Parts: sequence; C-alpha cells; structure tokens
Amino acid sequence: MESLPCSSESDRTANQRLQRMMATWISKGQLAIGLVILMTSPFLTPSLLAQGNSPHFRYSIQDPPGTVGRGQLVRGGPLAGYFQPVEFKALGGMEVSLAQGGKFGPATPTTTAGLLIGQVYRLRVSNIPLQPGLEVYPSVEIINRLYPPQGASWKFPIPIHLTKRDIEFALQGRYVTRVIYLEEPRAATPYVANPNEQPYFDVGSSEDPLHVADRLGRPMAILRLGSRVPRLDRTTGTFLFHSPPARLPPSAAARQALLPRGSAVTRQPHVPRTYPATPLKR
Repeated sequence: MESLPCSSESDRTANQRLQRMMATWISKGQLAIGLVILMTSPFLTPSLLAQGNSPHFRYSIQDPPGTVGRGQLVRGGPLAGYFQPVEFKALGGMEVSLAQGGKFGPATPTTTAGLLIGQVYRLRVSNIPLQPGLEVYPSVEIINRLYPPQGASWKFPIPIHLTKRDIEFALQGRYVTRVIYLEEPRAATPYVANPNEQPYFDVGSSEDPLHVADRLGRPMAILRLGSRVPRLDRTTGTFLFHSPPARLPPSAAARQALLPRGSAVTRQPHVPRTYPATPLKR
C-alpha cells in the first residue's frame, strides 16, 4: 500500500485541531484511514482508570479482528464473561442493526447491547442517504470494559457513532479503522460535549491508532468499516464471526422486577407522647 505524503500546511492544521480534540480526515495510505475517537466518562476516577493502563504495543491495528481482545483476556482481570454495554448511533438518518443468532436484528437509529470482551460483532448500516439499496457491514471488537457504580452499567455504555462520512469512505472502497478510547481524566480538555458529536482526530500514515489511543488513555473498542458484503451461503457464519452472544438492555418493567421485594422503607404511624398526671418525685 503506497503512503500519501502530507504537506506541512496540512500538518499544521491537524496539530491545531488536535489541540481542540478535533481534526480533519487525513488519509492513511490510499485505501485506509486511521482514526482515534475520544469518549468521556464522568464516573471513573484516576484510580479506576489505572486498572487498564498497560500499553498495547505488542499488538497492532493491522492484526486480525479479535487478536487484541483475546490478548486482553489472557492478561486476566474481571473481563472474561462480562457483557460491556455499547451504544451504536447511526447519524444522518441512517439505521444500524446487530447480528444475533446468525441474522441481523431490527434496524433502528440507535442500538444498545451488551457485548462480550474479546469477541467481534458484525453490524449492518442501512438507509444510507442518496445511496438507495446499498448497505455497509462494519465490525466492532470490544477490548476492555468500564467500571461503573454497581447496578448502573446500562447508564454508561461505550458510545460508538457511525457518521455519514464514515459510510461514504467505506462505499468508496476505503478501509476505515477507529479506536474508541477512554480519556485520561487528569489530562482531559474541559469543554461542554455535544451528545450527538463524538470527538475524534486522525493519525498520520506512520502511526498506529491503537498505540496513539493507548498513550492518551485506555482503548475500549476497535471499529472497522469496509466495502465487503456478505454472501448467503456456508461462508455467512464466518462473515458474522459466528454471531457471539449479546445481551439486550432490560426494560423499565424488568428493572423494577429485579428490585428486592420488601426493601422499601415504611413510615411508622405517629405515636403521641404522653406525660404523667403528676410530676415525678426525685
């Protein structure tokens, strides 16, 4: 793959926007684009962040899907068997669905599911503006987890936004790679975040997005987008990564049913204070 040189003007512009945690798209080679996506989490402390601060330099973004996540499981910790909530949001009128049980679920603008760490899941993006009948099938690899307060995991999912520009690059035959990481709270840039905009910046052609994300915080997920489409034959299971199990978020009624019964505090009736008819003698 031939690398495309970047001009000094483009470098200066990218550095300026990097300081604002945003940047323009810079091609990493002719067919690949490397991105680093920033996510913020208000409930994590520096001590919790340090639990996953080991570098991933032994891995590369060029490794096959699933390599980084399986390596994380080998390192140990409370990762195996944990379903990390992830929120996929398709912007610009698009819809996204997750492959479960060998087929794709319903397509909606926002899909939330608990995904296993170390597994790779296949998505389908449809209803693409000005592209009738075309679909894109990204993959997502969960490589770490968050540590929210007990019972509040669904309130703090990993956000992954699918933008129209991502999809356009994929339809053009480019291979887009995103690394979503949790920022270091002691070095975070204070600003008011827009929930519909996920901050990101590009990396140069000589840099690995996974290594860059590891230096800036804790990598959480890897999103890969290309123009490959599935075939409905015996290879379909391989394309869907054999549809690893996923959990759907509980409904409000289910969450209410999970509450322990009899845990509500009942107010005792008021008992008026009585005094003796005659004062007590000392």
